[in-house]
Amino acid sequence: MTVYFEKMYEKWLEKQIVEEENARRRELLQRGLGHGTVEFLKQIWVPTIGNLDDLYAEWEIRDYHGGTRYIDLAYRLGGAKGAVEIQGYASHARDLDTRRFKDLCWRHSLLGLDGWTLLPIAYLSIREEPEKCRQLILAFVGRFLSFHSTLDDLSWLEEEALRYARRLLVPFSAKELAQHLKVTDRHARLILKTLVERKKVEVANDKQRYRLYRLAE
Repeated sequence: MTVYFEKMYEKWLEKQIVEEENARRRELLQRGLGHGTVEFLKQIWVPTIGNLDDLYAEWEIRDYHGGTRYIDLAYRLGGAKGAVEIQGYASHARDLDTRRFKDLCWRHSLLGLDGWTLLPIAYLSIREEPEKCRQLILAFVGRFLSFHSTLDDLSWLEEEALRYARRLLVPFSAKELAQHLKVTDRHARLILKTLVERKKVEVANDKQRYRLYRLAE
């Protein structure tokens, strides 16, 4: 995994440096990313998503005050506005003074008003709660990811069921899916049966009557 990740990471970062015309962002990329960001990519993002496609480091944006800010990692699939910010304990909690705290609040507020979905990830969570972080990333990406029936040969209801599964952090029942899709419980169970057989969804418990489902790992 380490060698595989390092090659992927180096190729991904070098491509952004070569293609970047903005001197300020190119300089930031050339300095290299912070330890927390690299660990997040290595331990969380790549094991969960499998690639670094549509992900951009040190993404530059203009805020409403006319200033320039940089997002640690921007997810831009199809023009999506997903922002992942790695929060180090020392810089964002223990040593956070009043001025920096207010600036952090402004930063989050302005990103939200500009349509960004902000996902702050604590560095300690990357180290101590990697599985929770991976589930969070699945739900995060699920907000933007669309499935194409031409590739997977899925019906639109099956596609929407997968979108629903990706958005959730907890297992769900056939009844909950039925309510979301506005179909009968029986129809929802048939959809889930098909998705389980195709290894898109898996059973989260073994209770026959109150069976729960989740996105397949």
